[in-house]
Amino acid sequence: MRTLRALGAAGAAVLLTAAAAAAPAVAAPSPPPAPQPQIDDAAVERAVDRLDRTVTDMMRRTGVPGVSVAVVHDDEVVHLKGFGVRRAGGSAAVDPDTVFQIASLSKPVSSTVVAATLTDPDQWDRRTELPGFALKDPWVTGHVTTADLFSHRSGLPDHAGDLLEDLGYDRSYILDHLRLEPLSPFRSSYAYTNFGLTAAAEAVARAKGTSWQKLAEDTLFKPAGMTSTSTEFSAFADRPDRAVTHVRNPDGTWSAAHVRDPDAQAPAGGVSSTARDMSRWLRLQLADGTLDGKRIVPSDTLARTHVPHVVSQPPATPTARTGFYGLGWNVSYDDAGRLRLSHSGAFELGANTNVTMLPLEKLGIVVLTNGAPVGLADAVALDFFDFAEHGKVTTDWLGLAGSLYAQMDAAGRSPTDYSRPPAGAKPARDGAAYTGTYDNPFYGAATVTADRAGALTLALGPEPQRYPLTHYDGDTFSFVTAGENAVGRTGVTFADGTLRVEYLDADGLGTFTRR
Repeated sequence: MRTLRALGAAGAAVLLTAAAAAAPAVAAPSPPPAPQPQIDDAAVERAVDRLDRTVTDMMRRTGVPGVSVAVVHDDEVVHLKGFGVRRAGGSAAVDPDTVFQIASLSKPVSSTVVAATLTDPDQWDRRTELPGFALKDPWVTGHVTTADLFSHRSGLPDHAGDLLEDLGYDRSYILDHLRLEPLSPFRSSYAYTNFGLTAAAEAVARAKGTSWQKLAEDTLFKPAGMTSTSTEFSAFADRPDRAVTHVRNPDGTWSAAHVRDPDAQAPAGGVSSTARDMSRWLRLQLADGTLDGKRIVPSDTLARTHVPHVVSQPPATPTARTGFYGLGWNVSYDDAGRLRLSHSGAFELGANTNVTMLPLEKLGIVVLTNGAPVGLADAVALDFFDFAEHGKVTTDWLGLAGSLYAQMDAAGRSPTDYSRPPAGAKPARDGAAYTGTYDNPFYGAATVTADRAGALTLALGPEPQRYPLTHYDGDTFSFVTAGENAVGRTGVTFADGTLRVEYLDADGLGTFTRR
């Protein structure tokens, strides 16, 4: 019997056509039915009635000082309330008009701003052009688009540039130095990157001949009546009714110990807003870009933000669901086929937020808090949807969310306990062996000085920031990191005219060379 290859393309086509004609007709499979709403008004009402108890209980369990919550259903704000205080130990209460820093919840807000500037969804695929911005591969630089950067698929490493921000460098310096970051495969890998998204947003604003804050005001905040929302830290700092940020102390109490100025990454993490303003944004999202009968954002450019652009979380088991990232949104689909959109925001220096929506159910919740991430904002949203869906809570969501945040925090810490030098540690050399200025093309200059007693101090960043060095073993020292991305103690190793700062070296950029 001759094979199809021997017959050639024309003969194979004839045989296949004849075989198809002789075979019994088989109906094409029908597509699955479209998902249907499953949460009725009564279920939403019961979940809302329970919400205050949920929030107050989670605040009691965690000690988070202040929370503000908004729930939207069928284009109505069905719940809007503040809880607790703006500052721990104070008496000023949180209310629906208290302004919070919303951290990375800024990302879906910013993608809404961009969507509002576009006239066609294909314009998301425009090349990102911004003076001073380039990536390590010139071909990628020439092809990377707004959509690539808003979906974290540019190839930049996870949180690229964030450590430069911690050291005090401004947006211009950070964006200019992203060209030195190593790249993973373009458009086929996911890594969450604040400054990649910031570059794309800044490019959009520049193309419109304006600043990012002005663009956000003109295209979204003013048209949507979000009168207390801004992308500038100064606007937050000047608000008398603002929730200051808090970190948790080892004894479980909370302190307003830090001020987080995120202006350098404003589109990615610099928005401040209120539960009332965010409820208006939720209504706009759930109504495909309209609000109070007025078109604010084109429906098709907004819809582009809600669909998967990259796999962000491959399924861990054959039965697990894949997680995706859209344009500023986490995108997933549940067992009923319903689209779920969500995003969390977290400042280790004192804020945690969450937005979650089921567009098919026209239901959404936003939770703002003034405490460092311990899972409360995420858990309130998860608990609310769980109860609305099932009429009961199926999981201790606060325990789960809190443990995940704890795992992420622990993952960034050094495997070496620098507070405990090894037995038989080698002595350090004389201070002159270490002092001097060391250069690094990414992090700039590092200077090591010694005082009269020989104690060493490391200076990093443009200000600079000064860190006393503690001897560990031989030519290795340590210091306590600071800032949003602090990881506790990290190592500093001197060798052959170089110094390597351990926590700055995750991407291989943390070695400085002596002048």
